Amino acid sequence: MPTPLVAVRVALTLAGLTLACAPSWSAQSPVAAASSVSETSFAVPIAAQLQAGAKVAQTCAACHGLDGNATSTEFPKLAGQHVDYLIKQLHDYRIAKGASHPARVNAIMNGMAATLTDAQIRDVALYYSRQTFRPGVAFADKKEIKLGQSIWMAGIPDRAVPACAACHGPSGEGMPSRYPRIGGQWQGYLETELQMFRNDRRTNSPEMHDIASRMTDRQISAVADFAAGLRARSERSR
Repeated sequence: MPTPLVAVRVALTLAGLTLACAPSWSAQSPVAAASSVSETSFAVPIAAQLQAGAKVAQTCAACHGLDGNATSTEFPKLAGQHVDYLIKQLHDYRIAKGASHPARVNAIMNGMAATLTDAQIRDVALYYSRQTFRPGVAFADKKEIKLGQSIWMAGIPDRAVPACAACHGPSGEGMPSRYPRIGGQWQGYLETELQMFRNDRRTNSPEMHDIASRMTDRQISAVADFAAGLRARSERSR
């Protein structure tokens, strides 16, 4: 039987968060330029924007929770996620001008994003980014956790897979405008997304597809489990 992950302090020798050191979001992407948004632009959002975002979030609550802390492992936690990343993903769910299909395909989210204005996308992203994130807990045996930690901190050299921490940070906090927070995210969600990147079912990050394509099922599962308990593990060890 899997045992709860033992708290350990992750060495803070690497800096960088989605998985495996891939720039799944660049501040110079066409979507960012088109929507003219920047995380630094919303350092102090006005109350009206947060109120508007909270209103939009009511339609998202069934899956993601009103405060962005989804209770089902099927849906990602959005609380505390970087504004620019949330905006980029919502735009990717829509069909861009001149495109025949959205950059990111999801039967539910494609329909939801299509109904939102650019302002609503901005406001709901601001709202969720300022909610308190509740990290998850990882459950795996020591051998699998050791494998996940190794991939997170050092990558998989013989498969040319870079360390996740190089982009997503040692504690999985990510980097505004570039890499999303994944530390403390649901293990099941992270594993599913990596599988989708690998199998060309999620196509809005060529870098993540390239990395995931060189990972085995076991490696994906192990690093997803490690990431799921990463922030909780760091906090418990303080």
